[in-house]
Amino acid sequence: MSDNRTSAQQFSKNNAMNPLAAKANTTVAYTDGACKGNPGAGGWGAHLIFSDGSTQDLYGGDKETTNNRMELMGAIKALTHSSLTQRLEIWTDSSYVKKGITEWIDGWKKRGWKTASKKPVANQDLWQQLDELCQQRDVDWHWVKGHAGHAGNEKADELANLGVTSNSEDASTAVLADVSKKKAQITTDKAPTASSDSNDDWLNFDPLGFDVVDDEHDEEPLENQHDHVLSPATTIKINRSQNDAIKPMSMSTTDMPETHAPMPDTTLDSHTPDMATGATKFDGDTSRANPHFTPLLPKPIHRHEADRQLIMDTETTGLDALKGDRIIEVGIVEMVGRKFTGEKLHVYINPQRGMDDEVIRIHGISEAFLADKPTFDQVAQSLYNFMDGAEIIAHNASFDMNFLNMEFAKVGMHDFSERVQVTDSLVMAKQQYPGQKNTLDALVRRLDVGKQDRTFHGALLDSEILAEVYLAMTGGQVTLAIEEDTQTDGGPTAHASFANLASLLLKSTTDESANQNWYNALAEEYPELKANI
Repeated sequence: MSDNRTSAQQFSKNNAMNPLAAKANTTVAYTDGACKGNPGAGGWGAHLIFSDGSTQDLYGGDKETTNNRMELMGAIKALTHSSLTQRLEIWTDSSYVKKGITEWIDGWKKRGWKTASKKPVANQDLWQQLDELCQQRDVDWHWVKGHAGHAGNEKADELANLGVTSNSEDASTAVLADVSKKKAQITTDKAPTASSDSNDDWLNFDPLGFDVVDDEHDEEPLENQHDHVLSPATTIKINRSQNDAIKPMSMSTTDMPETHAPMPDTTLDSHTPDMATGATKFDGDTSRANPHFTPLLPKPIHRHEADRQLIMDTETTGLDALKGDRIIEVGIVEMVGRKFTGEKLHVYINPQRGMDDEVIRIHGISEAFLADKPTFDQVAQSLYNFMDGAEIIAHNASFDMNFLNMEFAKVGMHDFSERVQVTDSLVMAKQQYPGQKNTLDALVRRLDVGKQDRTFHGALLDSEILAEVYLAMTGGQVTLAIEEDTQTDGGPTAHASFANLASLLLKSTTDESANQNWYNALAEEYPELKANI
């Protein structure tokens, strides 16, 4: 561990707005964690500012660890190296750490260190250590946006990256003098890895409310969806071990309704040469600059055909189209007559603006990846033509449609909403399963469909999953969901109402016609029957 304490700087009320200024009777600590590969070589860092104005820089690391463990270690070291007689402010850009210690930990302890879904709490040893240290202290916890130019967070970030390179707690303090020189190189190497923990619900981590959860979600987010990962993996299929194990969901042929063929396999390979063209295939890694992606913008060969449905999902820079957020990905799967046509649209879009780290953690699409992608105006006509006249199906459709209407309006296509019909699968699910959780993940489990391997909320993959969910809700096997005791907003356990299941019965015009023809044939032979028809 490096311990570099500098001389005091005079405290003044005039510099109270300076995040690096000292505070009376208070130790201020900025902490951070980083990891190569996640898991891989990791580092933690803590920058302490004491009440007399003196500072202390701490950093260290482990050869095999995860980003979350390093985030926790940064906070633990801040606690162990600060005075018990003063208040302590800890500033972290990890919502995992901040929410864990301030919101979730009491529930974990009451359940015997289990999450709300009865699973063992990940990194329990470090959480217990952190909890014990906090019992002795008056600690104020604060979250700060990472990589946003905040001086304290940037300092902790530099130290965490030094911890990665040190791989031990006895790195030379001389390296610290070279922090500013190394910063540019370290920062450009950073990118989130495309990984998730399938031990948790892989669609359930939804802090921005994309799926509109009806009831209480499990309080612990996906273990490794955090931002400080220096070197992304080269494939979207990741294997892990111990507490941070990721076990990819097994690929299987889903039991689909008989009205359509199974969804084609869209699993992406690593960067491997295409035997036909010699070109390098896109490996699905959106955490870094990656020129190998080729947009899928097919011509609308089934345009205006009857029963043409487009199952769609989008990814965006944020939540509010009216406040400057933009679309960065569109994924569409086409069906005609409830059968997949094989036509898919998939495009990444340069939003010409930055993104918050919290959003990047969800969809895993970095600004570096989007830098060489087309802008919306360059793909608008292709998108418009492909969707024109179709029924658009989306989960929480108002979110996607608000963004699409905004984007099309920017390029002068103001009639988009009038050219399509919109079906919201979330509204359908709430009608069919009142009082139950109706996130996409809950529907996948309830209907036993959509079991593709996945990492982030990629728009095309989410569209493929939603297509299977939609088909199952509107024509597949009906599940009574009796085994799912879910908490309603009112509190008591609820089951699906049998009265509501009657609405799921589908009227078949084919059967009615055949039945009528049968009666007509009989009537020709039996006049008495004809009189009663």
